[in-house]
Amino acid sequence: MKPYAILIAASLLAACASNAAYGPASKSGAMGYSSQQIETGRYQVSYTDSDPSRARDRALLRAAELTLQEGSDWFEITSSFTDQSEEGRSGGSSVSIGGSSGSYGRSSSVGVGVGIGIPIGGSTSGAVTEVLEIMTGKGAKPDRPAVYDARSVDINLRGTVTE
Repeated sequence: MKPYAILIAASLLAACASNAAYGPASKSGAMGYSSQQIETGRYQVSYTDSDPSRARDRALLRAAELTLQEGSDWFEITSSFTDQSEEGRSGGSSVSIGGSSGSYGRSSSVGVGVGIGIPIGGSTSGAVTEVLEIMTGKGAKPDRPAVYDARSVDINLRGTVTE
C-alpha cells in the first residue's frame, strides 16, 4: 500500500510542477515569456512551456498584453514557429539490442538482451517555445485570419493562467 501512496503523491507533485505560473522567463530557455520590440508597433513574443498548446495560448496572451499596453486594439501574427528542445523530441517508442561475452576460469558465456521502451502518458518532458512576430494596430480589426482582437484574447485566455 505504501508504494501506491508514494506513486500517487509523486504524480500529483509532477502535475502541479508542470503547470508553471504565467510570467516572464527568468533566463533564456526557462519557462515563461520573453518579448522584444523590433520597431514601433512590431514585436517578437515567445513563451516556453512543457505543453505545446499552453505555450501557444500564453504567447497569444502576451501578444494581447503588449498590444493593449501600447494603446492598440488588435494584433496580427506576421510569422510564427515552434521550437522543441532535444529532450522533448525523444517521446517515441524504442527498441534496443545488446550483447556481451565473458569468461571466468575455464567457462565462458555469451549474453544477449532485447529492450523495448514505450512512453507512458504520451507527453514529452522537454520544453516547447512558441515564437510569434506580431504587428499591432488601432481602430477596426482587419478581416484576416491572423488578426486578433487584443481585448478578446486577453479576456478569453486570462482565466487559463495562474500568476
